[in-house]
Amino acid sequence: MKILEYLRTPEIAAIYLDALLAGLPVVLMCAALSVFVVVKRLGFVGQGVSHSAFGGVGVAAVLLAMGVLPVSSTWGPVAQFGVIVAFCLLAAWGIGMVSSRRTLPVDTAIGVFLVGSMAMGAILVQVGRELAAKNGRVGLVQSWESILFGSLTGAGIGDVWMSAVLASGVLLLLWWYRRPLLFWVLDEDSAAAFGIRTSRIKFLLMTLLAVTIVTAMKLTGVILATALLALPGAIALRVSSRLKQVLAISMASGVVSLVGGMVLSIETDWPMGPSVVAVLIGLFAATWAMPRAVRAA
Repeated sequence: MKILEYLRTPEIAAIYLDALLAGLPVVLMCAALSVFVVVKRLGFVGQGVSHSAFGGVGVAAVLLAMGVLPVSSTWGPVAQFGVIVAFCLLAAWGIGMVSSRRTLPVDTAIGVFLVGSMAMGAILVQVGRELAAKNGRVGLVQSWESILFGSLTGAGIGDVWMSAVLASGVLLLLWWYRRPLLFWVLDEDSAAAFGIRTSRIKFLLMTLLAVTIVTAMKLTGVILATALLALPGAIALRVSSRLKQVLAISMASGVVSLVGGMVLSIETDWPMGPSVVAVLIGLFAATWAMPRAVRAA
């Protein structure tokens, strides 16, 4: 087996250890949020916010070409990532604000922000390249893929710490606001009647989603970030309806998919992101094959 051979090679084992340590916090915070996303039917938010990052890439490209952002190998990528995070936060808040007025369905609002951000990003990247050439900064504006489509096997110790810190913050806020969040997710109108400030709760959830999506996207890519926000919660809700069990099953599904996807990727030479998604799809299919009595237990 290739996995045993890789584990015996210290250099290769270190790469996959960093990938595992960086990926675990990501799948845990995605899986915890996934339950709220699935119940509230916000699965399309992952697509909307992750693709809104294209707009952030465009803004970062223009700022880099103008000399506003640093170009050093240490702080340059951090500054660009910060711009993308800020843009995705604005997009998430915009989606929440527009859909809160109930004049525009949430899926339509997501679609508007998605295509608008992608168009804006495409235009600004071209503008950034032209400015870079004019200002003698050719080659500084990176390609879309180098910024948007991360790889777990490329994770370093900095990525491990970043994912651990952000995941800790997201999970802490989810635990602290678990009661109003759950009330709002299950019955928004009743939550408002009982004095819960639903606009703040929605703002909180959209913020957590934006931070989680961008972090996951940086490390794992757009496809896996979206899958991790939809499938673990869907798997858990097929198995149980009790909150504690649902959260535990969702997070366990995320961890199993990460480890299983890494093993599958090593053994088959498939890309890691799609391999993790394949394991998630397999787990979801397995829940449909389970007897009803087992699912209700």
